[in-house]
Amino acid sequence: MSEFALDPKELQWCAELRALAAERLRPLAEVGEPGRINRPLVRALGELGLLERLFSSGSLELCLMRESLAYGCTEAETALALQGLGAHPVHAHGSPAQRARWLPQVREGSAVAAFALSEPDAGSDAAALALAAERDTGAGSGSGAGHGSADGWRLTGEKCWISNAPEADFYTVFARTTPGAGARGVSAFLVPADRPGLTGTPLDMISPHPIGALAFDGVRVSRDDLIGEVDRGFRVAMGTLNLFRPSVGAFAVGMAQAALDATLSHTSQRRAFGGTLKDLQSVAHQVAELATRTEAARLLVYAAAAAYDRGDPDVPRRAAMAKLLATETAQQVVDAAVQLHGARALQRGHLLEHLYREVRAPRIYEGATEVQRTIIAKELYAQLDEEAAE
Repeated sequence: MSEFALDPKELQWCAELRALAAERLRPLAEVGEPGRINRPLVRALGELGLLERLFSSGSLELCLMRESLAYGCTEAETALALQGLGAHPVHAHGSPAQRARWLPQVREGSAVAAFALSEPDAGSDAAALALAAERDTGAGSGSGAGHGSADGWRLTGEKCWISNAPEADFYTVFARTTPGAGARGVSAFLVPADRPGLTGTPLDMISPHPIGALAFDGVRVSRDDLIGEVDRGFRVAMGTLNLFRPSVGAFAVGMAQAALDATLSHTSQRRAFGGTLKDLQSVAHQVAELATRTEAARLLVYAAAAAYDRGDPDVPRRAAMAKLLATETAQQVVDAAVQLHGARALQRGHLLEHLYREVRAPRIYEGATEVQRTIIAKELYAQLDEEAAE
């Protein structure tokens, strides 16, 4: 693949994924309960081999999966992405025991993962995490929580707006092991959902997938639960987000394309003012603008994914640009599509009513639009300083 076009095999695979999403996954999504984990849908993703691809694919393939699934079934796309987000830290930084215990179940869709980073007062500013991991030197040996070493930690505090909470089977939890150290004092832990002291509450959100809050009341964790190194958890979090940010853009592009195609069909058939809507120059020009912006976002997503797969040094900037442009574009495209469809698009169950609810959240999660702009500017000025120093 060049950064400007997919090869025939990639195009065929995307078409197959769209068909799978529409024919096999959407029926499962339609009978799911909003705000709850749809376990039959997650299992189907495992049976189709798509969850396995989360751990064997590069960023570009991840983007193609997310875009194609989003076009045909946003619920399937989100279930896939959340499995990847929650389990990728274990795959990339976990111990052999952690990987052996959880990743086979994630791949087959029998265990659901979650990425527990955000807190009530630490959303976009991840370095401000306050969930406390206090030393617990009384942890003994054995197979349970806080076991396997002579020392460990007790987690006390809250997490909020955690996708798949409180129903996930395990959480990748980021907690503060060194107070006052900012990003350098955060560690990552694998915390099973049945760990004593861990409770959760579902939140009633606009997004149809489950989101909840978690409360940690002295939850014991040990070095066996540590993902990576002590005080190096922020790097685990940012590495995961750098991988998934371009694919959040791909999710957005898939939704934008679905809205655009629905709009093309509607405006070519809907009669008004003596002709079809497409005969009105104001409508035709608006559709042309939406199509151009969608394609521009797609290409930026592909370029960011290709840069990640090559190991380029400017991945944070490219990933931020891709997420920024794609999510803002998708919001614009879906909103315009609703306007061109009129009242029918606001009716519960209409594709655009569904997309209108889905498209808003990606501009906030995994780094809000404003955070992406901050990252981009910081990276640009850092590059300028480097060039001036040479």
